[in-house]
Amino acid sequence: MRLRHTLAAALGALTLVVALPTSASAATGDFSYRYTAPDGSRQSATIHDPSSPGCVVLPEAANQDGPPAYAPHNDTDEWTMVFTEPDCTGDSWTLRPHGRPATDRLKLRSVFLTGRH
Repeated sequence: MRLRHTLAAALGALTLVVALPTSASAATGDFSYRYTAPDGSRQSATIHDPSSPGCVVLPEAANQDGPPAYAPHNDTDEWTMVFTEPDCTGDSWTLRPHGRPATDRLKLRSVFLTGRH
């Protein structure tokens, strides 16, 4: 009888551990983009091993009075979605893992890493 209760308790504990959500992980690789600096020069920025899943608002393009970022390049190991508005809202486009850089015509203010490999 005791063995049965011990076994049931151990199985229950294992079930709880397996069911607990895991913490956020990081995508491996770089997500980069271009933006126009306040002085009008063209600049580039890179997010190294971004946290995922989650939304990242691009600081250089967060202010809607300023120009959006452009030409994103997803060189991470996860799918990403780029958005025309902050907080991962507005129109969106999906970029494949380790894809080619997008053109300057693709504008963005935020990016969502899906957490899917």
